[in-house]
Amino acid sequence: MALTELQINSLKNVLRNSLRNKFANHNPEPASMPFHTRLLGKDRLALYQFIHSLNTNFGTTIFEPVAKTLAAENFKLIQSQQVAGTQISSVAHKAIQTIMDNLATAEASPNKPEEIAAIRKVCQSGEMKKVKLTKVDVKLISHEGIVFLIDIKTAKPNAGGFKEFKRTLLEWTAASLADDPKLNIQTLIAIPYNPYEPKQYNRWTMRGMIDLDNELKVAKEFWDFLGGEGAYENLLDCFEQVGIEMGEEIDNYFSRFK
Repeated sequence: MALTELQINSLKNVLRNSLRNKFANHNPEPASMPFHTRLLGKDRLALYQFIHSLNTNFGTTIFEPVAKTLAAENFKLIQSQQVAGTQISSVAHKAIQTIMDNLATAEASPNKPEEIAAIRKVCQSGEMKKVKLTKVDVKLISHEGIVFLIDIKTAKPNAGGFKEFKRTLLEWTAASLADDPKLNIQTLIAIPYNPYEPKQYNRWTMRGMIDLDNELKVAKEFWDFLGGEGAYENLLDCFEQVGIEMGEEIDNYFSRFK
């Protein structure tokens, strides 16, 4: 199912506004780089610094608003930078640690449905402890009432980082269930594009810690999950078209640094 003309126009507006806001607020680093400047020129160095800065917060400035726009037609509620909850029960905290220990020692394989069930059983048992968790990048509620909490990651996260990511997903689950034990909750890691394309995404680094079927969506499967079949290809076309349309505007911005 291709995106509607209205969705495509909305996506293009999001991209234009995000890029223009970046132009308006970007300040190239003042540090003197005499060798880089003489070798590459001020304009190329400025372009490099701009791209580096953009990459640093691409998730919040581009991917999050794009995700919200794509999901608008298919989900009942779409929010970004949300708090999953403010408390986790002491027994749920122990359950999370047990899950993490069993995964780290390979005594168990990742199984998200079983992990959620284990946390649900004890989500309000023991002492309720205040927590300050990582914010949810994108929160969705489906028309069937399923709550999806999504953590958008860079395309090549470090292998060691997946232990931290897994704990975050489990803590989001526990905090959400502490507020509503009957909640239909799903927590996900989303990786916006596949840097290995056309080869498959290198998932082996996550195996043993992440439930690949239930906790991970990469590139096409993520964007099509939000916008429906064909959304990923439509989205790539939008990026290309906006890049062509704004070509002169982009060139003019960087010409200031010659």
